[in-house]
Amino acid sequence: MTERLRRVSRALISVSDKSGVVEFARSLAAEGVELISTGGTRKALADAGLPVLEVSEVTGFPEMMDGRVKTLHPKIHGGLLAIRDNADHAAAMRSHDIKPIDLLVVSLYPFEATVAKGADFETCIENIDIGGPAMIRAAAKNHAEVAVVVDPSDYAVVLAELKQHGGATTLALRRKLAAKAYARTGVYDTAISNWFADQLSDPAPAFRAIGGHLVEPLRYGENPHQSAAFYRTSDLRPGVATARQVQGKKLSYNNINDTDAAYECVAEFDPQRTAACVIVKHANPCGAAEGASLIEAYRKALACDPVSAFGGIVAVNRKLDAEAARAITDIFTEVIIAPEASEEAIAVVGAKKNLRLLIADGLPDPRAA
Repeated sequence: MTERLRRVSRALISVSDKSGVVEFARSLAAEGVELISTGGTRKALADAGLPVLEVSEVTGFPEMMDGRVKTLHPKIHGGLLAIRDNADHAAAMRSHDIKPIDLLVVSLYPFEATVAKGADFETCIENIDIGGPAMIRAAAKNHAEVAVVVDPSDYAVVLAELKQHGGATTLALRRKLAAKAYARTGVYDTAISNWFADQLSDPAPAFRAIGGHLVEPLRYGENPHQSAAFYRTSDLRPGVATARQVQGKKLSYNNINDTDAAYECVAEFDPQRTAACVIVKHANPCGAAEGASLIEAYRKALACDPVSAFGGIVAVNRKLDAEAARAITDIFTEVIIAPEASEEAIAVVGAKKNLRLLIADGLPDPRAA
């Protein structure tokens, strides 16, 4: 694959997440890149003293319908989709006064965050981005010509490449950015479709999508010859994916799998009724018990199979206290997961350097899908 350098002369920037965007745009302007933007992003760039065109100056149409229509226009999509060395495309651009857009920078309306805040139905609907995904998909399709950025963490990568190649991007980078762009719109649409299914109380929609973002790559999968990575969906169900790791080394694939199984199992025990503990080893519960206190529940669970519990995962359904923490750390344990933990319990576990402690801030609802 040749480098197929494409110079960036014109960039359209429209972001809901404005972290680092002014600095990024300033660096682009210093490279001689013409900036186009929309609404709040344009204001942020203009307030920073950067020369920036409003999209309406390019399209000849004002933003309308409360911002629902602003970038859905041939002068935008033609600039993103035109194949530069295609004679027919070039003729159409000349005929309709369409200028190429070489770099697209978009972060989508914060639909996932809006849902997570418990917003009402209409607010969630208005936070469904239309123009953003349309532009992203257009630019990604035409990655042979256009670079598309959907993640602020890629700003530095793009700037480094522009500096290295005299203001141009390589095909290798454009393909990598396009792959991420399609994944981002896929995850976004997944969140929307699953939210709609929840709103309709539909447990079995005709199409069910699953999408998430990378938490971290894992050293290997269930077995050493397998690759693996850990992804988090927009679902806020308490558990290993949303828990805060207080201490200990990184989780492995098997740690994650077993911790999830243990915590889902212990959540079957109502903490208002009884304390409970589940110990899992190699995807199988080797102990499960309830008791008047966590230490009593743990000792009963351990008694089920004390040999298999060595190096296992311990899940409890109540706030981890120091007494229970001392008992659990008496033998080698890989992970402890709890809805809460006292400061004294955290200190007890902290004496075991490699022992992972996860605080989940709640229990998963065992009745939920």
